[in-house]
Amino acid sequence: MKRYHFILFGLMLVLGCQRSNSRKIEIAVSFSDAASAENLDGRLLLMLSTNDEKEPRFQINAGLDPQLVFGMDVEGMMPGQAVTFDASVFGFPYNSLADVPPGEYHVQALLHTYETFTLATGHTVKLPMDNGEGQQWNRSPGNLYSKPFKIKVGEKGLDHITVVMEEVIPPIEAPEDTEWIKHIKIRSEKLSEFWGRDMYLGAHVLLPQGFKEHPEAQYPLMIFHGHFPDDFGGFRTTPPDPNLEPDYSARFDVKGYNIIQQQEAYDFYKRWSAPDFPRFLIIEIQHPTPYYDDSYAVNSASQGPYGDAITYELIPYIEKEFRGIGEGWSRFLYGGSTGGWEALAVQVKYPEEYNGCFAACPDPIDFRAYCLTNIYEDKNAYFYPSEHKPLEVPAHRDYLGHIQTTVREYNHLELVLGTKSRSGQQWDIWEATYSPQGEDGYPKRIWDKLTGTINPEVADYWKENYDLRHILERDWEQLGEQLQGKIHIYCGDMDNYYLNNAVYLMEEFLENTTDPYYGGEVDYGDRAEHCWNGDQENPNHISRLRYNSMYVPKIMKRIAESAPKDADLTSWRY
Repeated sequence: MKRYHFILFGLMLVLGCQRSNSRKIEIAVSFSDAASAENLDGRLLLMLSTNDEKEPRFQINAGLDPQLVFGMDVEGMMPGQAVTFDASVFGFPYNSLADVPPGEYHVQALLHTYETFTLATGHTVKLPMDNGEGQQWNRSPGNLYSKPFKIKVGEKGLDHITVVMEEVIPPIEAPEDTEWIKHIKIRSEKLSEFWGRDMYLGAHVLLPQGFKEHPEAQYPLMIFHGHFPDDFGGFRTTPPDPNLEPDYSARFDVKGYNIIQQQEAYDFYKRWSAPDFPRFLIIEIQHPTPYYDDSYAVNSASQGPYGDAITYELIPYIEKEFRGIGEGWSRFLYGGSTGGWEALAVQVKYPEEYNGCFAACPDPIDFRAYCLTNIYEDKNAYFYPSEHKPLEVPAHRDYLGHIQTTVREYNHLELVLGTKSRSGQQWDIWEATYSPQGEDGYPKRIWDKLTGTINPEVADYWKENYDLRHILERDWEQLGEQLQGKIHIYCGDMDNYYLNNAVYLMEEFLENTTDPYYGGEVDYGDRAEHCWNGDQENPNHISRLRYNSMYVPKIMKRIAESAPKDADLTSWRY
């Protein structure tokens, strides 16, 4: 039993020593008829903050400056019904309200509303529908919330108080078409069948210079994968706003980063419209699911056939509407982080439908390095194995290795924000994408969310279906010739989430064991953090703004080397 001692020590660390049972904090939460006259399902959140610079709902995170949040599921909550938060409700970063230190706090409540879905699998599940915001619980239209007010927690706790949610987050206005950018939305037959209701896919389409003047032209397609885009990003037809107050980016330690962003967007417009720039279509896809801000662009048990819907419904529709060439040799994938994983996964899953992927800082592409966890060999994701010393597994660092948070902390915050993989956050969407569907219709847990104990059966399912390095190695005899020259991977060697570890393992396979040789590229940025994308000349805060043009020379080279003999290589080169 000694090998399990580290788990017991870890649980002691997690649960801590609660404050005296004599401390009592109870807060009752309700919503008014003015907010909703209907009974509601959802995740009810109570937040406490010592920072009055913005509302508590915008201050919840797992970093070094988190504010407090506690959560519970509610079903059929009625207007005027009081639901009480007490010491038994799980929270973050304190497990219980009984552990909240004495002091003054701004209190706020929010109900993240759920809808009922009857799936094609026969399951009935309750999940948050995206409402145009990209699955952001703190700003999703239709969610109920209260205005913050101040309370005081004493040494003995807090007298019973009531928080009433009377506000409703308003709808989000859709972006308008411009000369350059068009917005489309289509009903997906495949997704609607799976979810048991109408489900849609969208995209923002950047048109090339001369699109109207050259009706004879047909264009290659560049697909920029990533998180939910509210509009096409990084494109601006006017110089930076001269009245813009310069801000400060703590992430990059850069002053006036907002001005830099506008300048880069304007510079891209000038490159895009220049006489010698190749003419392409570029799209950013909107494919939020009830689990996250995007689907990860592959088919999955709990989210449905998003890979097929994007590849066989959305992409052909866009190519038909905007004169795309519509053949596999003319389509290219790129993106960073989530988008980096998607670019590589889509290329692997649909090898002949696309002609190259440029995967920057991809989410784990080998689950032996699922960040710092080997899901096949490790027993616990939260703590390193040790009989006498409980040491937590880190989850986020800076370029010098300074740690801001741990795997346990990220996952415990997610558990507060939503049970059953419904937090809308990073670890839960990996689970919602990669896991088999459980008997209740929700994704099976890769590990116990509270303790971190890994489920090896779920890990085996992940391996066979979504471990990209394993799939390539397993199927290279069939995939090798189809993928030659198409795989390009870039990552900083000090990626904040340790994603470079999986890239090392992928590179080892690609460079040393592929026959035929993969013929692509794997490159690293020295001391570069997350989002490094292959630019060895510019700092990360600049190169991350240049995705839409930096891979064009490599794409042009790929087209010249691989296009069929009868391919259209001229109509779009005007």
